Amino acid sequence: MSKKNNLENRRKQHRFDLQREKLEKEKRLKKFQAKKSKMKIDGNDKKRKRKSGGFQVGKRKLKTKLSALAKAKAAQAMEIVGMEEKTLTRILKRVAADFPLRTALSVPGKLEITHSRLNDLADYAACRLAAAGVRPGDVIALTFPNTIEFVIMFLGVIRVRATAAPLNPVYTQEEFEFFLSDSESKRLVTNKEGNAAAEAAAAKLGIPCATASFREPSSDIFEISGMSTTIGVCGKASVTGVVNDPSDVALFLHTSGTTSRPKGVPLTQQNLAASVDNIRSVYRLTETDSTLVVLPLFHVHGLVAGLLASLSAGAAVSLPASGRFSASSFWSHMRSIGATWYTAVPTVHQILLDRHLASPEPDYPRLRFIRRCSAWLSPAVLDRLEAAFNAPVLEAYAMTEATHLMASNPLPEDGPHKPGSVGIPVGQELAVLDETGAARPIGEAGEVCLRGPNLTKGYKNNPTANEDAFLFGWFHTGDVGFVDDDGYLHLVGRIKELINRGGEKISPIEVDAVLLSHPAVAEAVAFGVPDDKYGEEINCAIIPKKGAEIDVEDVKKHCKKNLAAFKVPKRIFVTDSLPKTATGKIQRRMVAEKFLSPAKGP
Repeated sequence: MSKKNNLENRRKQHRFDLQREKLEKEKRLKKFQAKKSKMKIDGNDKKRKRKSGGFQVGKRKLKTKLSALAKAKAAQAMEIVGMEEKTLTRILKRVAADFPLRTALSVPGKLEITHSRLNDLADYAACRLAAAGVRPGDVIALTFPNTIEFVIMFLGVIRVRATAAPLNPVYTQEEFEFFLSDSESKRLVTNKEGNAAAEAAAAKLGIPCATASFREPSSDIFEISGMSTTIGVCGKASVTGVVNDPSDVALFLHTSGTTSRPKGVPLTQQNLAASVDNIRSVYRLTETDSTLVVLPLFHVHGLVAGLLASLSAGAAVSLPASGRFSASSFWSHMRSIGATWYTAVPTVHQILLDRHLASPEPDYPRLRFIRRCSAWLSPAVLDRLEAAFNAPVLEAYAMTEATHLMASNPLPEDGPHKPGSVGIPVGQELAVLDETGAARPIGEAGEVCLRGPNLTKGYKNNPTANEDAFLFGWFHTGDVGFVDDDGYLHLVGRIKELINRGGEKISPIEVDAVLLSHPAVAEAVAFGVPDDKYGEEINCAIIPKKGAEIDVEDVKKHCKKNLAAFKVPKRIFVTDSLPKTATGKIQRRMVAEKFLSPAKGP
């Protein structure tokens, strides 16, 4: 069902007011003319002058009213523009007008698209969707690798006031069934190669499928197949009159589900506009910037921080030719596009760092900054990254419910960046609260809470989660942290991941940091396991660096030297892999489940 269009209602009211004013004006003129016809013209110049003066006064009054009406109309037009400016669609259209010939998207050796051309392609996709019967509020599922086709379809979907639901292309059929059903998707769109698992799930749910692709790899002729025209003729005019509203739900994602079942998160045009504004301002992104997006576009980090924030600044975005991150081609690709920055999760940073240590590049691009988000990065690894690539590494704090960015360390010219801190809030209010909603003192831990225009209004069809998340006028993140004297936020861990050992609350992040400072450890994660004596005990899993040999006793000694005795892991598991989400987040719950049975052994 289409939601009410407040803007259309206001337009109808305005047209009604104009008609009423017109009728009143005609009534006044008729009345004046009737009075004038009854007047006797006796040749008295003074009398004629007086009558003429009365007519001139009437004309002036009419002019004044018409002028006021014109001003009101102009003010309303400005209001419409102002409202549209709070939408991502409006921002990107302004960019297309301001920087029409600058590169927006590129794939090495395949395709390069300007901001003006991208705008035209998005409008084309939007009119095809509208002609196929897609209505405001309809959810369109998109499952693609990182390709330009995905970007065009995403922008087309939100342009026609529908909702884009990006999905991980490697999901199983069962997972696709859950996400398609939970989002109430009306259509599924894939690349021309298709996706067997997604299409099987869609068929089972009765959801029609379509494909989107360029006619040839190097062609800019865009084609959408399997989407028949049912309404009118597809042309640019068919979407010219479509006005995006800030309240339009443009994006539907699910939480990563690191501590519970994934929850559906609807994000509006205003949420997206606010978030890209925040990202653009804190990192001073402009049309001269360029980046390579290596994170999946079905996730809020890659989609909003890497892609949309860059496009909103008129900057250039390049996508890997393979559609996914490749460490072997990363730096050559970065050099070829004149990259000025990149954003990634710690796993990607660690891979790039390991590759540098084993086989450094002859030269690296001159970067303004490197950004870390979506998972925690140890201060030791941060220092190595800065030294290796000669750029400041800015840690940030984000989550799906906040349309990504919540806090970030500033650029060097704007303030210090503190290793181990996720920085200061950007474009929103932040508070650290206790269980009663009272603010915690500086330096004392509590739950991190936020409010601002980038935050979702609530989870889809999940009143229990909404009741827990929205309390005391704040959104509760579920993260524990504290704010220092300079206003920088430091995270301690997830409330559900804190380890309660005999009443002592232990932050697994603190234990992780000590483990990662050991010279032979590449990755580490601490987690709690049930214990008869203490309720919970600390275990950990570590991955050794390439070519290094791990001595478990030596790692324990290292922990005892740097941690209080009750924080030292009781058992240390050496492994070659750790359970992670598609975006590189380590899932402590899954790690605990993997090693829980061994932990019960002797």
